[in-house]
Amino acid sequence: QVQLVESGGGLVQPGGSLRLSCAASGSIFRNAMGWYRQAPGKERELVALITSAGTTNYADSVKGRFTISRDYGKNMVYLQMNSLKPEDTAVYYCYRFVNSRDYWGQGTQVTVSS
Repeated sequence: QVQLVESGGGLVQPGGSLRLSCAASGSIFRNAMGWYRQAPGKERELVALITSAGTTNYADSVKGRFTISRDYGKNMVYLQMNSLKPEDTAVYYCYRFVNSRDYWGQGTQVTVSS
């Protein structure tokens, strides 16, 4: 059973930073991993992706501010978020592509507000 558990969300002021973590069940080796987010009234959107080859892709809105990384030894994926803006407020979901299927975690709330 594929499980993804996010942590690290919270309330932060504009310009602040947060680091999201995602604990995956089993080895994430050769899995594409990523982060999606969904703001109220909006569709879920891709924020960042790291492929099995290590290639990273980011939404234009977060380029230069967010960094995705992974730790194979711990089966963890991270999203470092800097220079946060109010428009980054959303529920953030960890994503994993394995065995030709998409999986998401339960999500963690990130709120950027003064």
